[in-house]
Amino acid sequence: MSDGELRVRSFQSDRVDEKEVSYLVELLDRQAAMSAVSELRDWAHEALAVRPGQRAVEVGSGTGPSVQRLAAAVGPDGEAIGLDVNAGLLAVAEDRARRADSAARFVHGDVYAAPFADGSVDAVLCERVFQFLDRPEHAVAEIARVLRPGGRVVLIDSDWSSATLYPGDPEVLRAVESMLAGSLHTREPLAGRKLRSWLAGASLTVTGHEARTMFLPYDMFLNAGLLALIDLAVAHGEITAEQRQQFLAGLADAQSRGEFHASVTMFAVVAHR
Repeated sequence: MSDGELRVRSFQSDRVDEKEVSYLVELLDRQAAMSAVSELRDWAHEALAVRPGQRAVEVGSGTGPSVQRLAAAVGPDGEAIGLDVNAGLLAVAEDRARRADSAARFVHGDVYAAPFADGSVDAVLCERVFQFLDRPEHAVAEIARVLRPGGRVVLIDSDWSSATLYPGDPEVLRAVESMLAGSLHTREPLAGRKLRSWLAGASLTVTGHEARTMFLPYDMFLNAGLLALIDLAVAHGEITAEQRQQFLAGLADAQSRGEFHASVTMFAVVAHR
């Protein structure tokens, strides 16, 4: 197999092509309906405590639901902006905001060079973006730059070393879970545990934290990268082709009996400038 055939499906903005945008939108919508995601978002908005007239930004705004929520909080005298590098997602977010009659607006850009002046933002939200960054310290420094004194930031991200999968041969499970925790899956697979460190390193004061475990449906876990990871495990000699076949058959059988399990823990941290 070629490297391209073995590529783990990724949602890093520089790797998502136009054909995958519709799949990504569907995935984001399904995740938004999960209790772990919705509860962490509720916690994040409460921690940010955005008030009328303030300026709030979401970095990596996706399809825009959190920006619409921020827009409702800041009111007509404030400003809520979604920042994303993916043109396809920006178009979806803008269309959804327009149909919802929301004042949320969206701009193209990335966290390494945010298009905002120093000290011009009251609140920043960034959810599940840092796991895809190759310069997380730079990104946090940029967020700190745009925050006003007293400004707040909430970072939410996964820690893929917490991923669990069942059932399966223990040797195969160890190989797959090891790859989930490695850089083949994301650039910063341990992002969740590093959030406090990154924020403190940018001279921000951490004032709270929260966590939730997200349970992943069978089809979502396979389509989002499990199949490619298993193929990589075979290619790297971690498991045999026969083990691969038996493992996938066992997962499918477990799913049919309602016994399939896949989960990952997400962490949220709030900090002030």
